[in-house]
Amino acid sequence: MLYTLILIVHVFVSFVLIAVILLQAGRGGGLSDSFGGGAAQSMFGTRGAVYLTRATTVCATVFMLTSLSLAVGSVQRGRSLMEHAAPKAAPVQAVQKPAAPTESAPPFKQETAPAEKK
Repeated sequence: MLYTLILIVHVFVSFVLIAVILLQAGRGGGLSDSFGGGAAQSMFGTRGAVYLTRATTVCATVFMLTSLSLAVGSVQRGRSLMEHAAPKAAPVQAVQKPAAPTESAPPFKQETAPAEKK
């Protein structure tokens, strides 16, 4: 139950962090100008840059904490998606080697064609 709650918070914070980073104006404008970066500045007023910087810091901190919590929680749960997804392989049967020739059998001789005379 707690693991699921942390996972939901983690996904939500991920999307908020992406949005906050894209709203910030970079040195050359970047993506914020393409998506209406002036709207972010007018929405948050003159202190918009400070607000977005603090929001980025808070979201990044929460993201890191939830990442660590999910890592610890998955170790304690002891379940792996790979263990459950891999089907059980059927045991492989050993291939039988051919029997060695017995001494009563004559050795194989390759016959050669007679050489042609010129």
